[in-house]
Amino acid sequence: MASAPPTLPPDMALFERGWLSANSIIFQGRHGTAIVDTGYHSHGAQTVELVRAALGGRPLERILNTHLHSDHCGGNAALQSAWPEVQTVIPPGLAAHVRDWDPYALSYTPTGQECPRFQIDGVLEPGSEIPLGDRLWQVHAAPGHDPHAVVLFEPQERILISADALWANGFGVVFPELEGESAFAEVGATFDVIESLQPRLVLPGHGPMFSDVARALDVARRRLEGFMQDPRKHALYAAKVLLKYKLLEWQQTTLTFICAWGEGTPYFCMLHENYFADQSRRAWLESLADELVRSGAARREGDVLINA
Repeated sequence: MASAPPTLPPDMALFERGWLSANSIIFQGRHGTAIVDTGYHSHGAQTVELVRAALGGRPLERILNTHLHSDHCGGNAALQSAWPEVQTVIPPGLAAHVRDWDPYALSYTPTGQECPRFQIDGVLEPGSEIPLGDRLWQVHAAPGHDPHAVVLFEPQERILISADALWANGFGVVFPELEGESAFAEVGATFDVIESLQPRLVLPGHGPMFSDVARALDVARRRLEGFMQDPRKHALYAAKVLLKYKLLEWQQTTLTFICAWGEGTPYFCMLHENYFADQSRRAWLESLADELVRSGAARREGDVLINA
């Protein structure tokens, strides 16, 4: 007999979003109302309506971000506008850049992404606990994909909010490695932390929640080993992810526009220079589009690339 699908306690709900926006988790209970991660800015109005419907007239009291990539915090500004009294907390590493609003240091300008400016009221310190819904959640540092990321763990129900540290079939691009910093070991150390927590249920940043954590960790560790053995493979994966992400936003555009955009986007210039300089930049960008078509992530009609 097939096992029953995993369920969440009544004080929380998972909103599984498309890949342009990270998943959002809504809490409401004796510790008030809160949302963890808020999606990309272009879905801001949708996020507000999702939260409004979920809370049934109650105000949103807190916003928490596991990290500050644009698909996880792009809805912050819209939610702050809808509920001006809402309190927002983030991991501490980039707090000064948020207060001063430096879109370059926050990665938005280099990756060609957007995130409306938002305000913060405090930080999620690793090693601390935070009340959400009806329970206390532990804050754990989860460097690797992002050096400042955190995951949240509730030890009674053994539920983990893993963000981009672990998905059912992988994990997020290891951005510090692309920038010349050693971070693959930190990814592995974060897997070890997750394994030590022994979660029974994981709510990832993208994709459905899952309970076969041992399988997910095995898949992730094998994928990490492949990247460690061939960093160029990781760089190609990153470039395809970043291009697919923009295609999700654009839905369709011309190869001419993609090449012009890539030429003006610092992250693509860096990736090309560090890993793919044996090709011209335009030829490399066109090859990325071809890779998306081959994988089924896009289709092409003449000079037009269309999201699939």
